[in-house]
Amino acid sequence: MDLENYQEWVRLFYQKRGWYELNPFIRVGFLSEETGEVARAIRAIEIGRDRPDEVEKIPAEKIAELKEELGDCLANIFILADKYELTMTDILTSHQEKLIKRFDV
Repeated sequence: MDLENYQEWVRLFYQKRGWYELNPFIRVGFLSEETGEVARAIRAIEIGRDRPDEVEKIPAEKIAELKEELGDCLANIFILADKYELTMTDILTSHQEKLIKRFDV
């Protein structure tokens, strides 16, 4: 899947839903919420939840939940990038260059 095409699709989807108009400060709050949900999903996979009010999920369900939450995080990142007119290629290239320079790779 092409990241720029996906970023555009997410933008259009969020615009259609009326979610795109939320400012970046609010959007980063949603990203924080989603990263908490990623942490919860990983905890369920790695050490379990130990909650009597929750039914234990099978491993495939736990992985599916993690995949969903990671997708929610990525969508928020894509929207934040879009709001500042950054493409995923810009971000990934810059990040790669930083690591190469920092670690002399």
